[in-house]
Amino acid sequence: MRRIWRSFTMLAAAALLSLGTAAAAPEPATHDYVIRDFRFRSGETLAELKIRYHTLGAPKTDASGKVTNAVLILHGTGGTGRQFLSPQFAEVLFAPGGLLDPAKYFIILPDNIGHGGSSKPSDGLRMKFPKYDYVDMVAAQHELVTKGLKGDRLRLLMGTSMGCMHGFLWAETWPQASQALMPMACLPVEIAGRNRLWRKMAIDAVQADPAWNGGDYVAQPVQGLRTAQSLLILAGASPLPMQTQLPTRGAVDAWIGPELARRMAPVDANDMIYQLDASRTYDPSKNLEKITAPMTWVNSADDFINPPELGIAEREAKRLKTTRFVLIPASEKTRGHGTHTWAALWKDELAALLKRSE
Repeated sequence: MRRIWRSFTMLAAAALLSLGTAAAAPEPATHDYVIRDFRFRSGETLAELKIRYHTLGAPKTDASGKVTNAVLILHGTGGTGRQFLSPQFAEVLFAPGGLLDPAKYFIILPDNIGHGGSSKPSDGLRMKFPKYDYVDMVAAQHELVTKGLKGDRLRLLMGTSMGCMHGFLWAETWPQASQALMPMACLPVEIAGRNRLWRKMAIDAVQADPAWNGGDYVAQPVQGLRTAQSLLILAGASPLPMQTQLPTRGAVDAWIGPELARRMAPVDANDMIYQLDASRTYDPSKNLEKITAPMTWVNSADDFINPPELGIAEREAKRLKTTRFVLIPASEKTRGHGTHTWAALWKDELAALLKRSE
């Protein structure tokens, strides 16, 4: 598998824990869908906006030709659709007999705008690439599903981190477009406080590096990226597993150098800036009552990015009449923000959601 940037959506220590998984899931097919003359909210346009996506299984259609078994799963900042092929996710859900067995469902895993194989600044436009935001990203996802794949109504929409936030926007903009919703690891409010602060600090670190040169760099601005990736590691980390993994000063010092190098190697600085700043206009809080589909919203108690002590989730969940909010308690098995990818921790909630949305 092509190595991708493991951003804050993936915890640094994730590979150290095995929760008991099923047989390996099949390799997906990869496709490109091109949207002509895509207009961004900024007023900018691209003559061709490419959306790369990966699929498992095959679409099943009703008498009118509409797809009835589509499951859309949306990745987090810096990730790609292929991140869901990780064993802790795919071998639990996509394996034969799993809750999202491709023999039953048509699984769609897009690389969102600015990520993976989809159109992004590093393709050549650099900082002249349109200043996309989450609304643009969701609009492209919707066109892929409805026009590209003929799926007017999803059986399930899942999303993690940024994908969780996209899920809230989907549910408000197209209330009838999903039979069930499962957003994980986000809050349905404006990105502010510490959550905006660390993003802004990471962006500023890259742009303050003289090698960045306004985005027209010859080589990647390594010093800025080092600081940004250090912030990403902290944002995605969970105290308990990290203390177990790195119990001494020597262990920490030996780990951080190679880990930073691994994370920095595939990253493009301009892509990172765009990815982190795309959340700047996100705020679904005004329209939560528009969400009518059955939803299970899952956060974890050890999430640095969405800390439960703010009380935001419990407050906003009261406005969501069809939603079950679940806060997974912190434990040696949880993975902070990255708990969203460890399906064994919340698969029972998914099973219950699929049942109550039949």
